[in-house]
Amino acid sequence: MAYAPCVQTLTDIRAILAQHGLSPRKALGQNFLLDHNLIRKLVDASGVGAGDVVLEVGPGTGTLTEELLSRGCRVIACELDHGLARMLRERLGSTTSGSFTLIEGDCLEGKHALNEELTRTLREMTGESAGVSIGTGGGGRGFRLVANLPYGAASPLMTTLLASWASCRSMHVTIQREVADRLLAKPGTDEYGTLGIIAQAAAEVSLVATLPPECFWPRPDVTSAMVSIVRRVTPLTDDLPRLAACCQKVFGQRRKQIGSVLGRGFAFPPGIEASQRAEQLSVEQLIELSRVEGAF
Repeated sequence: MAYAPCVQTLTDIRAILAQHGLSPRKALGQNFLLDHNLIRKLVDASGVGAGDVVLEVGPGTGTLTEELLSRGCRVIACELDHGLARMLRERLGSTTSGSFTLIEGDCLEGKHALNEELTRTLREMTGESAGVSIGTGGGGRGFRLVANLPYGAASPLMTTLLASWASCRSMHVTIQREVADRLLAKPGTDEYGTLGIIAQAAAEVSLVATLPPECFWPRPDVTSAMVSIVRRVTPLTDDLPRLAACCQKVFGQRRKQIGSVLGRGFAFPPGIEASQRAEQLSVEQLIELSRVEGAF
C-alpha cells in the first residue's frame, strides 16, 4: 500500500515546528517550500516511481519526502539540523515500512566527498560503489537526487555527485536562481565556471521552473529555480574528476590568461592559446586541456 502524504500548509509547518520547539534557522538556509503544486512538478519532472532509490538532502519538515514516499520511492534523507532530524524520525520513522532512511549530519565531508555514512548507505541500497564508470552509468540500479537543496550545500554537492558518482542518474533540485544560471551558462559569461562545465560535460541540463521568494517561508532574499540534470549515456569525457581539477585550477584565477595560471612550458593542445582566459574556452576545449598528461 502506498504511503499517503499529508499536504503541509504554512499553518501545518508552523505547527509541526512549534510542537517540537523548533523555528527556521537562517544560518542553515532553511526556507520551506509551501506550494505543493511545485513540489509535485519537481517530482513529476524527475520521473521517479516505485522502488527507485532517491537521495533527498535537506528534507526539512518532510513535505517533499512524503510526496516521494507516496510514489513508492525508497528515500535516503540527509538532515543537518538535529531538531528536524528528531522530528522526522518521530513523524516518518515508524510509518513507511523501511522505505525511509535518515542520515543525520552534513551530506559532505569537505568539499569533494559525501560523508561516510551516506556513502555506505547509498552503496548498500543500490549495490554500487562511488567512482565514475562511464558507459555503464556506474552499474547496478543507481539513485537519483530529488531535493529542495539548502543554498550552501548545492554547488559542492552537485559537483561531487556529477564528478564522482556515475551511479547518480539524475538530479532534480530547487536551488538559487544564480546557481541555476551557472549550471546553464555559456562561454564568455560571468556565470560560466566549474559547476556548469562539469554539469554540461556529464549531463543534459534544463530549467524546470523559476520560483519567486513568496513560494517559501520564511521568504528568502533571492529568486529560486528548479532544474533538471539528467546524466548522459555517454559523457563528453571519461574522466570527470580530472576535468573538475582542471576547471578548479584555471577558474581559480579566471581573470588571468591561462598561460600565466599554468606556467611556462605548458603544452597547450591545438586551438588553445596561452593568451586566452578560462572563460573563453568551450566545454570541449576545457576537456582537451584537462587531458594534457601530468598537468592535473
